[in-house]
Amino acid sequence: MFNVCPQCGEYSVEKTVDPSGPYAVCPFCHYAHPFLQQPLFIITGPSGAGKTTVCLELVSRLHECVVMESDILWGHNPEGYHETWLRIAKNVGQAGRPVVLCGTALPEHFETQPERRYFSTLYYLAIVCDDTLLEERLKRRPLWRKSSSSDVVEQMIQFNRWLKEHTNTTNPPMTLYDNSHQPLQETSEEIAQWIRQRL
Repeated sequence: MFNVCPQCGEYSVEKTVDPSGPYAVCPFCHYAHPFLQQPLFIITGPSGAGKTTVCLELVSRLHECVVMESDILWGHNPEGYHETWLRIAKNVGQAGRPVVLCGTALPEHFETQPERRYFSTLYYLAIVCDDTLLEERLKRRPLWRKSSSSDVVEQMIQFNRWLKEHTNTTNPPMTLYDNSHQPLQETSEEIAQWIRQRL
């Protein structure tokens, strides 16, 4: 466990990060633990925008990163969901490959978390599409996904519109990517390039 000091054995998330190493400095014994301070890439957007489909493509295209779908932990630890994902991404990154995390989120969900300090930069890309296309995609989903009801469809359309209007005003700003008229292969390659440019 990365939050356990290898010298004194105490557990702490609230370590001071010394960028000269970088080092995670234990608040108990002041041991400076060297670590890799990787970037983290967040692929977000409304349900039905194509995040999961794109991320499945990125797994085979983007070997320099570890691509993960955040929904695999959906429903687990709802109080600390985003903090848990930062902890996972931080530990995975110690193997030398940054994490690309796909799932609905906003910068405010991650930027204030204690684990945020272990990353160099968090980059956000929001996938959106035309409202009518989003509605069609959601209504084509199998019933078990519970995303075809009128309430869910309307909620996702509103979030889709909100992202189109506000990605440049979030802190930090998000990159907006509209995949309405893009083939999957082209979308995946362009997003892979967006990530590579920031590595």
